Amino acid sequence: MDLTPEKNAKVFKAFCDEKRLAILELLRGGEKCACVLIEQMEIGQSSLSYHMKILCESGIVESRQEGKWTHYKISEQGSYEAMQLLKAITTPYATADDSDCCNR
Repeated sequence: MDLTPEKNAKVFKAFCDEKRLAILELLRGGEKCACVLIEQMEIGQSSLSYHMKILCESGIVESRQEGKWTHYKISEQGSYEAMQLLKAITTPYATADDSDCCNR
């Protein structure tokens, strides 16, 4: 798993916007065409493209082309990695130097 600060920031950026969270909620129901997301989100195509670019770059969402439309779905691997990332960066660990820092 890639735990670089750059990759971490992309994952958390994907989750820090209300519209992207709403898109993820819609995608929980399965793959959706961009045209469906535009209609259900009541946003323009350029706005959807912006949000989908961020979601896809994070690895949480994957896309495929079908004719002129793009279809999106939640990536099982990407969502697993996002969960592992959150767990990894929030699990405390102590080093020998930290355990007695106040007793010096």
